[in-house]
Amino acid sequence: MLTRLSLRLRVLLFFAALGLGGIAAIVAGLLLAYRRAGVPDLAPAFVQAGLIGGFGVLGLAAAIWYLFDLNMAKPIEGLAGHLRARAHADVAGAVEAHSGRYLGDLAPAASAAALSLSETRNALAEAVARETTRLAAEKARLEALLSDVPVGVLLCSADHQLVFYNSTAVELMGAAASVGPGRVATAGAGPGLDRKLFDYLREGPILHAHARLGGADGNEAASDLICSTQDGRQVLAARMRLLPSDTGPRPGYVLTLRDVTADLALQAQREALLAEMLDNLRRPATNLRTLLEAVDPGAAPAPALLTALQQEAEALSLAVTELARRQDEGGGQGISVSVTRLSDLADGLRARMEGAGQRLEAAPAPYLLRCNGFEIIALLDRLVAGLVGQGAGPAFRLDAVEDGRDILLRLGWTGAPLPLKRLDDWLGDPIDGAALGMTGRSLLAAHHSDIWPETGPESAQALVLPLPAARKEGPRPKPITRAVVYDFDLLGKERNALVADTPLADLTYVVFDTETTGLLPAQGDEIVQIAALRIVNGRRVAGEVFDTLVNPGRPIPAASTEVHGVTEAMVASAPPIAEVGRAFHKFAEGAVLIAHNAPFDMAFLKRHEKGIGAGFDNPVLDTVLLSAVVFGQHETHSLDALCHRLGITIPQEVRHTAIGDTIATAEAFLKMLPMVRARGFETFGQVLTELRRHGRLLKDLN
Repeated sequence: MLTRLSLRLRVLLFFAALGLGGIAAIVAGLLLAYRRAGVPDLAPAFVQAGLIGGFGVLGLAAAIWYLFDLNMAKPIEGLAGHLRARAHADVAGAVEAHSGRYLGDLAPAASAAALSLSETRNALAEAVARETTRLAAEKARLEALLSDVPVGVLLCSADHQLVFYNSTAVELMGAAASVGPGRVATAGAGPGLDRKLFDYLREGPILHAHARLGGADGNEAASDLICSTQDGRQVLAARMRLLPSDTGPRPGYVLTLRDVTADLALQAQREALLAEMLDNLRRPATNLRTLLEAVDPGAAPAPALLTALQQEAEALSLAVTELARRQDEGGGQGISVSVTRLSDLADGLRARMEGAGQRLEAAPAPYLLRCNGFEIIALLDRLVAGLVGQGAGPAFRLDAVEDGRDILLRLGWTGAPLPLKRLDDWLGDPIDGAALGMTGRSLLAAHHSDIWPETGPESAQALVLPLPAARKEGPRPKPITRAVVYDFDLLGKERNALVADTPLADLTYVVFDTETTGLLPAQGDEIVQIAALRIVNGRRVAGEVFDTLVNPGRPIPAASTEVHGVTEAMVASAPPIAEVGRAFHKFAEGAVLIAHNAPFDMAFLKRHEKGIGAGFDNPVLDTVLLSAVVFGQHETHSLDALCHRLGITIPQEVRHTAIGDTIATAEAFLKMLPMVRARGFETFGQVLTELRRHGRLLKDLN
C-alpha cells in the first residue's frame, strides 16, 4: 500500500508519526510522574507541561519536515523526473543539480549518469544512422514510386482499418475538396490511418469480394469489383488481393482503385450512339421495302439493294466495334480532345519537318489549345509535305493570333498560293497516325474546325487553322505534395472492446487546441480557431491535420488578438462553430482527446453540442495532469515549462496559435508516454486512476 504513495507523502507520514510518537512519549512520562508524585494539586501543572511539550514536539517535527521536504524530498522527485525524461523521452543535456545541492553526491552523480547516457545514445545513434542510410534511401525511393502510381493503393487490416494509402487514393476518396473562402482545408474528410475503410467507400461490394477471397485457395487469387464513394459521386474499379497468410491469423488485403466514372459515361454514350445509328439505318431500309411492295406487291426486293444495305450495316458495326476496342486499349480515352500547349505543338511539328529537311520558325505565344495535339501535328505535317511537293518552302513560319475565343494558327510560306481545290484534295487523303485512318476533313470535323488559304502582300501565303483556346499559360502551380502514409504494425493490432483495458500504445489519439475570444465560455466567449492532429500507434501521422478558423459570431477583443493574432477580418468568411464542430467530431471519431488544460477547451465544445448535433463523449487525457504524474505536483505545469523540461522548442511565431500549441502538446505527450509506461502504467485505465490522484489540479472530464 505504501509503495503506491509518492515519496513526499511518505516522508510527511513519517514525520507525522514521529511527532505523534513524541507527544505520546511526553504524555506517558508526565502521567507516570504525576502518579508517583501523588499530589493532586500539581495536575494543572502537569497538563500545562504536557501541552507545551506536545506543541513543541509538533512544531519541531513540522519544521524539520518542511526543511526535509524542501531540500530532500522535492529535489529527489525532481531528479527522478529529469532522469526518466532522459532515459525514456530522448531529452539531451545535463540534469540541473542546483536544487539537489543538499543531497550530497546524488545530484552530481545523476547529472554524470545523464551525460553518460546522452553520450552513449549519441554514439549509438551515429552508428545506427551510418548503417541505415542505404535503407532509408531505398525506403524514400519506394515511397516516391508508390506515391506517384496512377492508381489508388490501399492496404487494409482484416478489420477493414486503413494501414497504408497513397496520394492517388486520397484524391479518389474525395479528400481534396475545397472548404470555401476563408477556410483551411483539413484532412478530416480524407482517409486516415486506423480509420474504417467504409467511412469512404460503400461496404457491400468490398465485403462480398473479401468473403469470396477468404474461401479461395492460395494467396494469388484476386477479385475485381466495382464500388463507389459514400456520396455516390465517383464509381471506382477495384481489384482486391489478400496478403500472404504469414502476416497474421487474419490476413489483411490490398485494394487498388481506378476512377471509371467518366469511362462508364463514355461507354453509355457510345452504346446510345450505336443504337441510334443502327436505328437510322434500319428505318430507311424498312421504308424502301414498304415502297417496293406498294408499287409491285408480288415483286421481291432487289437482291443487289438488300446486299448493299447489309454490307453497309456490317461495315458500320465493325467500325464502331474497332472504335470501342481502341478506346479500351487507350484506357478509355480514345480520340481525346485535350489541352495542348502551343509551344509543345510547335516543337512537335518542327521535329517532323526537320526530319524531312524543312525548317519551321514559331513565334512564342502563351496559349493552351483545346485539341488533340498529335493529330493536329500530323495534319499540318501532311499539308507541309504537299506544299513542298508543289515547290513551296523549305522555310515555314507558325504564328498564333487571338480571335475571340479561338486561336488562329497561321502556317506561312513565301511563294505561289495554294488553290482551294488542291487543299480540298489533300484533306480527303488519310492522315498518317490518325485514329481509324481518318482523313484531314474528318479530323477537322472532329475538332469542329476548318482550314483555308490566305494570300498576303509580297507573295506571303498562309494556311489558317482556327482552334478553341483553353486559356493562356500562367505561372506554374505549386507542386502537389505526393506521399504515402502507412504503419504496417497496425496489421497485427488486437483491438480491445474497453478503452480502459487497452494498452496506451494501441490507442489512437487526437491532440487539439483552441483559440478563443476570451477565457469565459459561460459568459459568451467563443472559439476563433481550432487545430488538431492524429497520433496512431505511438507516432504523429503526417498530413492528417485539422486546422481551421471559426467565425465566432461576435467581436474579437483587441487583447485576445494580441495573444493569438486572429483578427475579425480573418474570420469574416470562416465557417461557424456548428459546421466546424461537425467536421472536428468526425476527425476525432474513435480517438482519445488530448489537450493541455483540457477542461477549458472542452467547455467551449460542450456548450455547442446541440448545434453540432453530436456529443463529445471521447475519453480525455490532460497533459497538465500527465506532467504532474511524471514530474510531481510541485513543478510548474504550463505548456512552456513542460516543453522546456522535455527539450521541445516552440517557435515564437506559432506560440499561442492553435496549430503551434497543438504540435507542442503532441510532442510533449509523445515524450511523456514512455515515461508513464516506465512507471508501470500500461493501460488507459491505470493511467486514469493515477491521474485522479492529481484531480485537485484540474477537473476530471472522464
